[in-house]
Amino acid sequence: MISFFRRIRQSLMRQNRFQRYFMYALGEILLVVLGILIALQIDNWNELRKDREVEQAVLLQLQEDFRSNLAQLNQKIQIRMAIIESSLYILDATDHPEVADRDSLIARFSILLVDPTFDPITFDLSSTGNLRLLSNNKLKRLLSNWTSDIVAVQEIEQNWSDIVNEQLQPELNQLVVTRDLGNYFANDLEADWQLEEASQRKKIPIGTAREPVSATQISESKVLEGLVSIAITYNNAANIQSETVRKRIEEILSLIESGMH
Repeated sequence: MISFFRRIRQSLMRQNRFQRYFMYALGEILLVVLGILIALQIDNWNELRKDREVEQAVLLQLQEDFRSNLAQLNQKIQIRMAIIESSLYILDATDHPEVADRDSLIARFSILLVDPTFDPITFDLSSTGNLRLLSNNKLKRLLSNWTSDIVAVQEIEQNWSDIVNEQLQPELNQLVVTRDLGNYFANDLEADWQLEEASQRKKIPIGTAREPVSATQISESKVLEGLVSIAITYNNAANIQSETVRKRIEEILSLIESGMH
């Protein structure tokens, strides 16, 4: 092909047809440039195709991770609702100690010690370069802000966790009901918010306190009354923040699914 074009150029020069030679040379240059542009476009198409394949893989992983985050968040919301319900029961027993039931109080305090914490899967797509591959700008923005979205929930959870470990548990220890709480938690606590619903829990014969305090002694504790009230405040606040996070997760999942094919 190159020799063919060369013969044409030499023939035109021998015939002194400089104008035709010039036009031919210009056409040859344009043809070469066009070939380069076509090759570059094909290369760009190939790169774009590869990027879209990576994007689909990233979206699939994100969908799996955010579904897991949503399931965990829903579980934590249920735990906090159980804590709030148990706290209200304990406060009612505090207001009416004459009808308080010891076993029921032990059961309710066991739930308060569950101490839920939301530990979602986090992402750093920027460091891998995969964030730029996402074609939906709104999704990129939401993913970039994901870590900051969950901070409010985790801060409230940490505050409540500190109260449980530093105040509630020591106060229950002073009342000498720790053995009863451990026995109930290990053998009797059942809830639909447990991590493994289908798992069979082995009974552990911890037993109850040898000299158990009465329901009246438990319900009349002013310190516990205050801590139980705080339990309602913190866990309700955490659930309010969790509802915001849940809406954000649902929005992210919707955007992910709209970009998958």
